[in-house]
Amino acid sequence: MDGAEQGKEQRLMMKRIIRVALVSALLAGPVGFLTTTAQAQQTKTYDYDLLTLLGDAIAKIRDSYVEPVDDAKLIEAAVNGMLKSLDPHSAFLPPEQVKQMQVSIKGEFGGLGIEVTMEDGYVKVVTPIDDTPAARAGVQPNDLITHIDGEAVLGLSLTEAVKKMRGAVGTDILLMVNRSGVAEPFEITITRAVIKVQSVRARAEGNVAYIRISSFSEQTESGLRKSMRKLKEEIGDDIAGVILDLRNNPGGLLDQAIAVSDAFLDRGEIVSTRARDVTAIERYNAKPGDLASGLPVIVLINGGSASASEIVAGALQDHKRAILMGTKSFGKGSVQSIMQLGGGNQLKLTTARYYTPSGNSIQAKGIVPDVDVPQARLELLETSQRSEADLRNRLDNDTSAETGDGDTVAEPEQQADYQLQRALDAIRTITIARASLK
Repeated sequence: MDGAEQGKEQRLMMKRIIRVALVSALLAGPVGFLTTTAQAQQTKTYDYDLLTLLGDAIAKIRDSYVEPVDDAKLIEAAVNGMLKSLDPHSAFLPPEQVKQMQVSIKGEFGGLGIEVTMEDGYVKVVTPIDDTPAARAGVQPNDLITHIDGEAVLGLSLTEAVKKMRGAVGTDILLMVNRSGVAEPFEITITRAVIKVQSVRARAEGNVAYIRISSFSEQTESGLRKSMRKLKEEIGDDIAGVILDLRNNPGGLLDQAIAVSDAFLDRGEIVSTRARDVTAIERYNAKPGDLASGLPVIVLINGGSASASEIVAGALQDHKRAILMGTKSFGKGSVQSIMQLGGGNQLKLTTARYYTPSGNSIQAKGIVPDVDVPQARLELLETSQRSEADLRNRLDNDTSAETGDGDTVAEPEQQADYQLQRALDAIRTITIARASLK
């Protein structure tokens, strides 16, 4: 057998191997909803034809593409393409990303500090994480990243884009950003760093316990309970209520979202998940014990509140345990399951939807707050009001030629948090109302 014939035989063998592998992979699982032997055989034949098409395409690319191709990369790209056609949250995770995901769940990882998804071919920022390079550089929720270090994002998968944004700690990355309300795209330079996420931060706002949850990691529930104990000791018996700040919280672990919801609920359903099989419903219920001891609770949300934070907000809202204030949440109500593949690879696949206790799906709808409070900035208003100093023939001040302290106006804080101030006002109003009814 000469070299040409031997090469042809090898290509035919490769096609057979690809076809057999693909068919075996598909038929190893259930064939679907058909029950009769004839129907099952028809399904197998149909699936075999489709997989033959895929096998033929892979074999022809391998044989005829203008440059040699790596078989592993070709198969990985095919899997990525399949997942990309499903939804923005399903993804193929090679071993390197599996390790990165495991580290991020524990609350420490390297990168920029942003939670992202894909929209119209661009990387969309769900939210920057508190106290990270991205947050300090001014990245905002809903920013669209169009270029990474001068390379267009269009055509990249989310996995590929995230990989480009990761890099050695201390190195710079240049992002081209398109922001709603800003006429032209602009560039932001961010220095990569080790991201250490402190999931829970807390402080006393007068006699109100303010608790900020930036993400749901393994330390969230324990951090919440520890913070509440400290604040109760610090404020004492005068504690008026709790503000749970979930703004720009991209989500995280489902069990931690359930635990945080349970911390403020005595009973009832927290969340349910429903898969393609309508009978496969999983329900998660609260256990007795209210961490806030019946005090008023206000939850702050906005367009950067997604996934696990929406579960908490939806549960507390449906049970009327908390008043939701802010703006509508992101609307990520889908469940991703991690499935093991060969070679240390994993598949992150959307397998179900979240539903609030009242049966509402969060997906693409989000949580609507009870009180809509857009973020605002306090500014001094220019007025035409006249004063004594404007009058002709006025008497001069005999103590100083300069303007006295009594003529100055205190400027508001430049970074005043309007939504938080409204929440504090609401809790104090509820406290006064309750006291008047006693």
